[in-house]
Formats: sequence, C-alpha cells, structure tokens
Amino acid sequence: MNDKRGKVSIMLGDGNPLVLSALSEVFERDPRFSLVATSATAEGFLGMVMRVPVDVCVLDWNIPALGGEKLMEVLREQENAPRIVAYGNDGDPGVPRRAMASGAAACVARSAPTESIVQTCLDVADGKMVFPYLDIREIKTDPIETLSRKEREILDALAEGLTNKQLSARLEISTNTVKFHLSNIFDKLSVRNRTQAIAHYYASKARRPT
Repeated sequence: MNDKRGKVSIMLGDGNPLVLSALSEVFERDPRFSLVATSATAEGFLGMVMRVPVDVCVLDWNIPALGGEKLMEVLREQENAPRIVAYGNDGDPGVPRRAMASGAAACVARSAPTESIVQTCLDVADGKMVFPYLDIREIKTDPIETLSRKEREILDALAEGLTNKQLSARLEISTNTVKFHLSNIFDKLSVRNRTQAIAHYYASKARRPT
C-alpha cells in the first residue's frame, strides 16, 4: 500500500449479523481504515453507498435480497463507483469468475483468514485486482470474459458504430457514464480506443465456437 495514502474508507455488507459484527470490529481497530457504514441487506447497502462515497466495499455474495452479483452490476452503473471485494461462497467455485464479470475488483473466500481479507482490501484500494482462485492464464485468453453485462452491452453497440451520444440514448444513461464504461472496457481489453476495442470484439467472436 502507498504510505502516502490516507485512511481507506470502507463499507461492509453482509446478511449474517455475526459476520458483519466481526468484520466491523476488524476494520474499526485497524488504523489504516475508516469504516463508514455497514448493512445487512442489499437495499440498505445500495442506499448508503449512493449517499456516501467510499474507496472499497466488502460485499457478501449472498446478501439479501438481490444478492451480491446483481448488486454489483447495479453499482457498476454509478459514476465514481467504489471498488468491490466480493466475499465469496466457498461452496461454489464459479463465484470468483462471476464476481469478476459483475465488476468486482477481488474475491475472497469466507473461510479466508482475517489478515487475507484486510490485505485484499488494501491491495484493491491501491488499484489491484485480486482473484487467487482463478487461472489467470485462462482469463487472459479472452479478456472479454472479464467484462460486466453492461460493458458487454456497450461493446456490442459500439461494434454497430454507435457514437457516445447514441449509446447514451439507447442505454438511457448519461454520456459521462458511457465514457466511464468505455474507459473500463479499454482497460480490461488493454486497448487505447474504440477502433481497437471493436477489432478485439470481432476477433473474440471469430474464436468462439459456432
């Protein structure tokens, strides 16, 4: 972590009150963090994160009632969205990949030691992505697999030749939000502009089985 960084503001969302209490205590005691709020429901979590910007969110994959996957997709639509650490379901090996596709910056197993959760949050605050249970070599074979549903929708429309204004009208989002998503798409695909993104899109499509 960058020593010049101030405290990392953090928000916690977990449907289990005991887990939520334990996590709260961990982050409250750590001087590197500022615990802003906690919630046991997706609706409460969304309401708070919309009102109070934070650096990092730790989010229960099974948080009631929307679930972490849907909630992350909603959060990805917001400008200046926080970076999210998905607190995963140990029994489902597909969670890390789905969390990444939904926009999470990291995924931590619920059985992980406290130190691992804390370090993951610090790494995420520094801009890193942490998915220890994924075969990164496999992910890198097609970065399009890391795009969220909304980002894929934008890339599909981009391939049709739509301008930012047309994307904004079709998706009913602001042009600034379009730019935000395009920036994320370019980063994930390691491209610099829309022309390269479209070329990547068609190359990926050609590799897929018919």
